[in-house]
Amino acid sequence: MFGSIGMPELIIIFIIALVIFGPRKLPELGRSLGRSLTEFKRASNDLRSTLEEEIRVEDTPVAKPPKPKAADPAQVPGNTGTGA
Repeated sequence: MFGSIGMPELIIIFIIALVIFGPRKLPELGRSLGRSLTEFKRASNDLRSTLEEEIRVEDTPVAKPPKPKAADPAQVPGNTGTGA
């Protein structure tokens, strides 16, 4: 989950945070960080789904209207078929 950060590194980070922020402020900081991560994940998932939907809409072929058939010269009104 944390990549190359192991347990010793996490303990050192926790101790530094405890010294900087104090024991009373640390739980509030953790909750705030958790909410921020949740909001970031939600926003990135919304962006991903929007992009996938847009790509899917662009890839969907548009139905072409049927071509009109050419009229048979014998069925054209006013054509006597004599050529004169």
